[in-house]
This record gives sequence, C-alpha cells and structure tokens, in this order.
Amino acid sequence: MSADLRPGLLEERVGALYRTDADGRLLGSNEWDSRPAPRFHLMRTAAGPILRGRADLPADLLQRLQALSLQEPAEQAFTRLPAQYDQYLAALAEQAPVEKIWAGPAYVLPPQQTPGLEVVNIDAGARDVLRGRFDDWLEDVAHRWPFVAVIAEGAAAAICASVRISPTVHCAGVETHPGFRRRGYALAAVTGWASAVRACGATPFYSTSWDNLASQRVARRLGAQLVGVDFHVT
Repeated sequence: MSADLRPGLLEERVGALYRTDADGRLLGSNEWDSRPAPRFHLMRTAAGPILRGRADLPADLLQRLQALSLQEPAEQAFTRLPAQYDQYLAALAEQAPVEKIWAGPAYVLPPQQTPGLEVVNIDAGARDVLRGRFDDWLEDVAHRWPFVAVIAEGAAAAICASVRISPTVHCAGVETHPGFRRRGYALAAVTGWASAVRACGATPFYSTSWDNLASQRVARRLGAQLVGVDFHVT
C-alpha cells in the first residue's frame, strides 16, 4: 500500500461521494445541489470491495449484492467491469429495470507538484473570469473549494474544483474549454487544485469514466496512482 493510502482512506473516499443516512445508506450525491444516488456503488480495490446501497434498496437485495462483491478478486491490474457484472444486474433487475450503468478508474494524485502554468484561485471576487466559457459553474463558486483556473485570453480556459468534499477527501471536477484543449491547461489546473487540497490537510482524488480517454491521459501525465475502479448502477 502506498504511504499516501493510509488504512481506511478509500472507504472515506466512497463516503465523501454521497450523503447517507444513519445506517450508511445512500441518500444523494454529496454536493450542494445534491443529485439522486445510484441504487448501489461498488469500488473495487486491491484490498477488496467497498459497497454501498441506496436507502430504498431492500435489505435482502443488499445482502445478495454484498455476497456477490465478496467474490470479486482483489486486483492490482483492474478489469474495466466487475467479475460479477451479470449477477449484479440480474439481482437489481428483479427489483426494478436497470436504467444506468457507470464505471471508471479512480486515482490518488501525487504530492509536491508544480502546475507549470499560472493558476488563479476562483472565489466570489474572481468568478467573472468564468463568464462566457464556464457559465454553468458560476453558482458552484460559493460551494466548491478549492476552485482554481488557468487563464488564457482574459478568461478561464481550464478549471478544477472540489466537487465532493469531506474533512479528509476532496474529489476533482475538471473541465477545459473546447477552444483550449491539448495545451496542458487541464494538467496545470488539476495540479494546482491538488496542491491546494493538500494544503487543506485532505487527499485529492481524481476519477473519470472508461470512455473519457482524454481525462485518463491527464491522470497518466500527472503520475496519478490508480487505486480502484468505481461501478454503480441506477
């Protein structure tokens, strides 16, 4: 286990993704504008599976999903989908039709890197640099911190902000304007954000979908450590 991955950190990372009830059941995403939670979330790690179920999932179904998850191999080179993929879907389909499936890698970002390009902190006084390129992030400024940007031609060209936050874990949300891609701006924004998160005493996590090849390239260029694969079903 990496020195950065103290025991329990990956469980805390899954916990940072959602609002939960007293029993740890999922209620919604852990965001200021909380969104519906999936029916279940599985994070496969080298140490074994971490599984959480939504609050309305029947107890017997959750137990079946948990039993299936214990059959997942502990992996170092992760497969894209769980070994028990078909069995999870079949069990969930007995309750309700499967509406959405999502899977992708999760990384921890390395410490002590410099952005390479200048990044600026985005707060209420600096939010106007988002206008015209990232208008849908304007309301997030008050709720997602750290929030940083790389500026080009007078406005934000790439941004990175904490989209899921707990005392020990921050999860990155990153976007590059289409007119400024493939210039290293996302790399710089994520690096600056990760440094700010570590300055807060938390660990920066970066995750994406298997379909997002550009985002995976950013992770590789950052030297990010692959620590698991998320799989969730609604």
